Amino acid sequence: MLDLNEVRMFVQVVRARSFAEAARRLGVPPNTLSRRVRQLEAGLDTRLMQRSTRKLTLTAAGSAFFERCAPAVDGVLDAGKDLAGGSQFASGTVRIAAPADFLDFFKIEWVVQFLEQHPKVRLDFVLNDARADLIGEAIDVAFRGGSVTDQQPVFRRLMTQSIQLVASPAYLKTRGKPATLQELGRHDCLTASGQPGLVTWTLHGPGGREEVKVSGRFRANSARVLVTSCLAGLGIALLPGVMIDAHIHAGRLVRVLPDYGREGADLNVILPSSQQIPTAVSAFVEFAAGRLQSIIGRQAPMSVPKRRRR
Repeated sequence: MLDLNEVRMFVQVVRARSFAEAARRLGVPPNTLSRRVRQLEAGLDTRLMQRSTRKLTLTAAGSAFFERCAPAVDGVLDAGKDLAGGSQFASGTVRIAAPADFLDFFKIEWVVQFLEQHPKVRLDFVLNDARADLIGEAIDVAFRGGSVTDQQPVFRRLMTQSIQLVASPAYLKTRGKPATLQELGRHDCLTASGQPGLVTWTLHGPGGREEVKVSGRFRANSARVLVTSCLAGLGIALLPGVMIDAHIHAGRLVRVLPDYGREGADLNVILPSSQQIPTAVSAFVEFAAGRLQSIIGRQAPMSVPKRRRR
């Protein structure tokens, strides 16, 4: 007869991808957890996972067993919570995938605040412009820009970014401030790499959609570098509001042709599943959504399905 507690332990190990992390979540010693999973395998007379010093890999039998058992284990745990009527405290590691420049506008002070509010939570940021494999890389939550039509089925839009023309006061003092959109063609403009020759900027202004061809002596394939070069006085840049609002308020950058701009890519939150969202993940996403909405200056749709309170 199966020991259902051992089945629960096995499911937790698979989800945590580590005996050590699963043991911490369950509040048992790692060697006890490992022994109980071995007992489960012995009872089934089947190897469920391959163990190495670096990672755990499910066997075909282990994968099939997990797919069938995990929903049942979740159901039993939910039933217990309904009866107990208790709430959970946020704890555990939250692995976060985000663009490389995410912490340029999501302030490290906010990270400090969140960790102070949730002393049992650890944050693990995976910062990369490449799209992370949420399941393969054990990502709990991802922040992604762009369309969500081809993304994971669970998402919420946090905010729509505005793209604005800006320059440093030093640059404008030397070169003057353009009075019309077409005058940008006579200025040094900071553009993205990979586009030879003139670059076409499409903006929306008082007359609707307009285009202007621009060029400059400096290009980069990083928004972060374009912000830095703009601050250094190398030219006029077209940049997301979330990356430049603080510089504008501090007087380090000045808006150019403020009647012109465009909407940028949405910033979305992606979850690998809508089922059994860990309390720590839900807490971080709600916290992050509030902070990000504060810098964009307007409310956006709610960030994440709330964990149901019993």
